Amino acid sequence: MTPTATVPALRVSKIAKTFGGARALKGVDFDVAPGEVHGLLGQNGCGKSTFVKVLAGFHAPDPGGTIAVFGRELPFPMPPGTFRDFGMAFVHQHLGLVPSLSMLENLRVASVTAPGLRIDWRAERRAARATFERFGVSLDLNARTGSLSQTDHALLAIMRAAEDLRTADDQAGRGLLILDEPTPFLPKEGVERLFALVRQVVGQGNSVIFISHDIDEVREITDRATILRDGLVSGTLVTRDASHGDFVEGIIGRRVARSVTAPTPQGRRRIKAMVSDIDEPGLSVPVIKVAEGEILGMTGLLGSGYERVPYLIFGAKRASRGTLEIDGKRLALNAMTPKVAIARKMALLPSDRPGASGVTGLTVRDNMLLLDFDSFMGRTGLNLRAMAQRAEALSTEYEVRPNNPAMRLGQLSGGNAQKVLLAKWMIRDPGLLMLDEPTQGVDVGTRQQIFGVIRDAAARGAGVICASSDAEQLADLCTRVLIFSRGRIVAELSGSDISKDNIAEACYGHSTLVA
Repeated sequence: MTPTATVPALRVSKIAKTFGGARALKGVDFDVAPGEVHGLLGQNGCGKSTFVKVLAGFHAPDPGGTIAVFGRELPFPMPPGTFRDFGMAFVHQHLGLVPSLSMLENLRVASVTAPGLRIDWRAERRAARATFERFGVSLDLNARTGSLSQTDHALLAIMRAAEDLRTADDQAGRGLLILDEPTPFLPKEGVERLFALVRQVVGQGNSVIFISHDIDEVREITDRATILRDGLVSGTLVTRDASHGDFVEGIIGRRVARSVTAPTPQGRRRIKAMVSDIDEPGLSVPVIKVAEGEILGMTGLLGSGYERVPYLIFGAKRASRGTLEIDGKRLALNAMTPKVAIARKMALLPSDRPGASGVTGLTVRDNMLLLDFDSFMGRTGLNLRAMAQRAEALSTEYEVRPNNPAMRLGQLSGGNAQKVLLAKWMIRDPGLLMLDEPTQGVDVGTRQQIFGVIRDAAARGAGVICASSDAEQLADLCTRVLIFSRGRIVAELSGSDISKDNIAEACYGHSTLVA
């Protein structure tokens, strides 16, 4: 169903935003209908993040544009927090929860931090239980938020935003919830639970803007979707009438043929690395081999253990036992450290970009060259000019936008930050490249660029291990896929058996096996 009404939940007209000499938004126009889930998508750097910050009042748009929420025009510049007065609530990718607080405290934060001498915790608990009951969610109010799953975090953040709409409501039960990339860190079953909650929010009379890079998710949850490209609206699609290819063409301006990695005949391969006898709580792996030129995928359902393997091999997490044989050299995993791994020409790109992969407060230059400072050391210290030139050349090669080595990594979009961090490892020409969710939260164009870099590494003889929950990514990228269930390898797909459907079927088909 595509809802219709005379007064849109959101009407955006001629919204532009200029930073210095660069125009991030060039005149954006679109509407969101009441009772609609409306997608907003586009490549990294297309203007989505800037638009959301304009909507929240973080940025004031250039003169001449207007935004109206349920017929009420937003004032610009908009004082902080004013969006609440217009019936808007936001859930950002990192959710805005405090891990050290309880679920109750995070859910009722607006109430318990309001001016006053005393908090009526009994009343707050009753209100929180009523919220959970209204959405059919069962969570422990006393549990420390940081101890719970990413899925529960996302559900809590959305319920809190929905409650904010109810509390600030002066529009006959109508509100606008903006979900900014809420799903990249969720497993498939977590996404399904989140979508069920979104449908409940809409069923209560609200409208939702769902911002995502995942075309399949957008097609599943939205009624319509607006696509931004280079700061402009490239089109608005009625989701049920649009194909996957229609979305891709709107995002990057052309059709993209599916690119699948060609398998290398097994007989020609030399084993690059072999891992043996991993035996950890919840994880038991007798042997994993990866050959030169091979892209080996690892996957399974949430908690199946596959995502732990690259970190144990690299020494980012300490193994209690096991061995790694790489290029004929045998190493004990319980003595492995990242420093040793790097010396053995191993590379690990973690999924947690801000927490484990990069340093958001450092510049693009420093993140790219962090492992190579010694080569830029002169008599008087680091040669910063040479470093900047090298970083600028790498940014050109890896199509980092904007190409500004002095920018902090945290100022880049997720896809461009991932290009920076991938470049950091690729300039070292790794012999064993390990990646955890390498295209998580990136657009379809950047995804193909990252695939190209990975395939080039394999073509040069590297062994590649890709741990991912994205079945389509594994089907396109990998020459062999291992399926994990309850800490064990339960299936292996290769050749023509590798497909998105077969991978999903193997994951769910083995999910009930007893370890």
